[in-house]
This record gives sequence, C-alpha cells and structure tokens, in this order.
Amino acid sequence: MSGWNTRRGRSGPNGTWRNWAGNVAARPAGEVFPASVEELAGHVRSAAGKGMRVKTVGTGHSFTAIAATDGLLIRPDLLTGIRRLDRSSMTVTVESGTPLKRLNAALAREGLSLTNMGDIMEQTVAGAISTGTHGTGRDSGSLAAQIRELELVTADGRVLTCSEKENPEVFAAARIGLGALGIVSAVTFAVEPMFLLTAREEPMTFDRVTAEFDALHAENEHFEFYWFPHTGNCNTKRNNRSQGPLAPPGRISGWFEDEFLSNGVFQVANSFGKALPSVVPAIAKVSSRALSARTYTDIPYKVFTSPRRVRFVEMEYALPREAAVEALRELKAMVDRSPLRVSFPVEVRTAPADDITLSTASGRDSAYIAVHMYRGTPYRAYFTAAERIMTAHGGRPHWGKVHTRDAAYLSRAYPRFGEFTALRDRLDPERMFGNDYLRRVLGD
Repeated sequence: MSGWNTRRGRSGPNGTWRNWAGNVAARPAGEVFPASVEELAGHVRSAAGKGMRVKTVGTGHSFTAIAATDGLLIRPDLLTGIRRLDRSSMTVTVESGTPLKRLNAALAREGLSLTNMGDIMEQTVAGAISTGTHGTGRDSGSLAAQIRELELVTADGRVLTCSEKENPEVFAAARIGLGALGIVSAVTFAVEPMFLLTAREEPMTFDRVTAEFDALHAENEHFEFYWFPHTGNCNTKRNNRSQGPLAPPGRISGWFEDEFLSNGVFQVANSFGKALPSVVPAIAKVSSRALSARTYTDIPYKVFTSPRRVRFVEMEYALPREAAVEALRELKAMVDRSPLRVSFPVEVRTAPADDITLSTASGRDSAYIAVHMYRGTPYRAYFTAAERIMTAHGGRPHWGKVHTRDAAYLSRAYPRFGEFTALRDRLDPERMFGNDYLRRVLGD
C-alpha cells in the first residue's frame, strides 16, 4: 500500500478510530489524506485493484457505524476551502472536508449565508450532508436540500458532476448518499445575502407547547423546543428574520447561558446523575428552570448553532409532522411510568417535505424527536422504548444516529427506497463503499 499510512497512529492508540461519542470504534487497514480530487480518485482506483473496501470519515459526529471500515479509511482533512464563489448564481462550491464552522465564517466575511443550518457546526460538509443533518424550519429544509451540485468519486475512480441537469438521477440520491454511492469530493450550495435573525428563547410548559405546537410552527420561520424528562417543563426557541439592529447576547450573559449553564453546570449535573441515578429527576427540575427568557439578534450561524461540549449518545426519528404531538405525549407517559432516569432533554424540530430520495423528510412535512443520554450511561432501554413509539407512527431514523431499523423496515418507510438501491447496484456493484451498517440498512 505505497503512499498509505498503515501505522494507524493518526486514528488513535493501536490504530483504532473512534467517533465523537465514543460508542463506535474501527481499525482500518490504512488511512490516506488526499489533497485533491485527483489524488482521491487515485486512492479509490488503487484500493479497487487490491480488492479493499473504502470509507471516508470527517469529524466522527455520527452515532452509528456508517463510516467504520476495516479497509482503507480516507480522511478529508486536506480537502478543505472554498473552490468557487459565484455571485451571479448565488452559489458557493466548497471542498468536502471543510468543517461547517469554517464555511460559515468564510461566507460571513463575504456577506453571505446559508439559508438554514443544524444546531452544531463541527461536522465536515460531506459528513453533514451524507447523513441528512438538518436544523429546524417551516419553509427551509436540511443542508442537503440547499445543494445545487455535487462532485462524486465513484467506485471505478470516475469523477461525476451531479445536478438537476447533469446526472440528475444520481443527484436525486447522492445529496444524502450515506457514503454508499461514492465519495463526495465537493459540494455546491445555494447562498443568499447575509441577513439577521432574532431569537426568542422562552420557558413554556409541556402542556402549553404541545397544545400550541401547530400554531408555533406556523407563526415562526424556525421553531424548536426541548422537553426536560421527569418534569412538565420545556424551553422554546423561535428564530425569525429581522431588520435589526444587531443585538447579540452580551459577552457575560451569553457566556453564562451558553457556556456556564448549558455546558459547565450541565456537565457536572450529568456526571452526578450518572453516579447517582436516583437524583436525576430532582436535577431535571432544577435544570429545566435554570435558563431564563431572552431575546437577541445576530447573523444566522451565531443564532442557529451553539457549542455542545457535554458528550452524549443520540437517537432521532422523523415523523409525519401531524403525528409529533401524540408521539411526544406517549414518550412522556412512558418515561413517567418507567424506572428510567433521563438527564438529557428531548429535542423537537421540524422540516418541510423535500425531493431527496432517502431524506428523512422525503415527500412529507416532518417533525423530529431526538432522545439523548449522557455518554457512558446505559441507554438501550430508553432508546428501545422510544423507538417503539416512533416506529408505530411511521418514523424514519436519522441515518447518523442510533437506531435498530433494517432494510425490510426502511423499504416500507421510504417509497423511493428501491430507486436508491438500484442506483447503488449500478454505481457500486462490488460494494467497495459498503460496511456492516450499510448492509443492515440497505440490504446486500
């Protein structure tokens, strides 16, 4: 494997790669750091000649083994930066290994912004789109829904340009391709002139937010809320475009809310709850009242995203939006009557229907319910019970978060599932980009 790093030291002790949450590990045979699409294609061709499987991994923020491999691990650390900024078409083409936080900052310097974002920005561009990363929005969808073109290296080492006009059948699927169709080397996003968002954060009871969910969704461009298990309390966030003026959180008050309370104190509370589970409900009651109402106005990525330093494991399901409230009430009833001790809030967001083959919002307006557990805390009983509720409502699991669904279930959940697998058969018949996770969710 000339030119490949087989010492494995870049991944960690004994060559073991681990994801951010620490719940997935893999030992690749080697890893490479291509600096161009030509080098990337060359590594793919070389691996094909050796009969090796290939996966690429960014920052490891997925909770599933979607990027795990015992073959060649491609690290896109050198495939970074803006390749082209086109103000006439209002698009930006970015290398696939670019972290979202660097893209956001670079666009802001140019007076531009993405329309919508997820709530963290640590992922690479390719990792985020390939797993269906999304924020919350009444009218604007996931990161993948903002793609206008992408560049894909296929199993035979070809470089495909895909858009609505060029290779449209690949474009329809590869925007959320799960790493199964090829390796994304560059992505072209639609952008728009920089705008301001006013965020209104407000505590609200569980009964009120569920009763008014439809109205809160309809009245706000971006609405989300967090319910604190073992309590009847929620924290809501409404983001809407604003004419200004710019009024970001104060340095001290912002640090107190976003770092001291949401990360520092929350870390201590979770550590205490892990050691003594019986105190979790009491901690939850205090935590749910710790954050006060506040309103601020800032540029989009500073409103949409926030630091997440407390590590956790997560499951998230996309439901038909009209089923969200009933499912959430069932989840609360299950937690209330069970011996479970859940120290992390449940997050609820929305997205409009899109036309991406395996998007969790494909063909239907969706609501997302995400459950979390502190890293190192047993989570399977809680996730199993939550998953039972979500699947009863036709839920689709987030591709990068913990779930137990397989191809038999997913082929029923996605009307265009067969379209995706047929394309996979054409682009990667030998399953060079396969692994155990993809075998489970897509079949052989």
